[in-house]
Amino acid sequence: MTTRRTLLGALGGAALMAAAASTAMAQEVTLKLHQFLPAQANVPKLILDVWADNIEQASEGRIKIDRFPSMQLGGTPPELMDQAIDGVADVVWTVVGYTPGRYPRTEVFELPFFVTDARAASSAYWQMYESHMQEDFKGVKILGTWVHGPGVIHSSEEIIAPSDFSGLKVRGPSRQVNALLNTLGATPVGMPVPAVPEALSKGVIDATVIPWEVTAALKVPELVENHTEFTGPMMYTVTFVLAMNEGVYNGLPDDLKAVVDANSGLDFSVFAGGTMADMDAPARMAADEAGNNIVTLDAAASAEWAAAAQPVVEAWLADMDSKGIDGQALIDEARTLMDGYTN
Repeated sequence: MTTRRTLLGALGGAALMAAAASTAMAQEVTLKLHQFLPAQANVPKLILDVWADNIEQASEGRIKIDRFPSMQLGGTPPELMDQAIDGVADVVWTVVGYTPGRYPRTEVFELPFFVTDARAASSAYWQMYESHMQEDFKGVKILGTWVHGPGVIHSSEEIIAPSDFSGLKVRGPSRQVNALLNTLGATPVGMPVPAVPEALSKGVIDATVIPWEVTAALKVPELVENHTEFTGPMMYTVTFVLAMNEGVYNGLPDDLKAVVDANSGLDFSVFAGGTMADMDAPARMAADEAGNNIVTLDAAASAEWAAAAQPVVEAWLADMDSKGIDGQALIDEARTLMDGYTN
């Protein structure tokens, strides 16, 4: 009996060891995904987790993606791109404009009153990344490129005309948006979006520009009561990338590269931009139901703001020219691709 028990125990232990070995063999790659928003915010929950879950499922568990929200691996949001390049993280999601001027071609989609649809712009952005921008992103493999829905002004005092910006300290997310705020008479204060709630509550800023979708996670409607949105082209949007360390990507076996590729690219970019835009409506409704003052400027009033913002476009074109980049060609191509987008 003792011998039989010993044999069974040995066989059981061998089975456990075999199962463990099988699991270890199945999980060949673990990737660290790093980003700046809380895990419950829309982008991590509805875009990044969906992407990561799809990768894990399609790879049959051979790729595991550990998710690190809220800068849990350390550093600050403007350091995310370098973290991907240096291997601190394997994959990062970031705002391209957190590193001002480093990727100037992407700024075409941040020009004021230019983009009208997040899906169309995200599609155009990916196509232009493939044809014009890959050399700009040395050290990383770009997996997705997208923009959010319409940028909205959230302020302590009601803002209707550009002159209402005069003297206000307004948070901006990127070089081009800060140029817009400055042109409209505000004092731009650059900061990553996680810093917005504290800056509003302490009076460091009087207003912020962000899309509706992220306002709930940041509790912005609890900190300010006024919101100004536009009719027609967006006041602004910002560009995002999902970027992977190039060496890590190149080190994957071909079949796992194919899994990553199949879950990245054009369709994923459109999905991501569209998902962000779709989440504007629930967040706006929550602010409305809370009794906040939402000002929707009509087409004529919005056109006045667009005219006041035109110097930003002219300055960007001059800046691109100084860098040897044909900015007008980028504008024309982006417009053509966005106009030709079909859902």
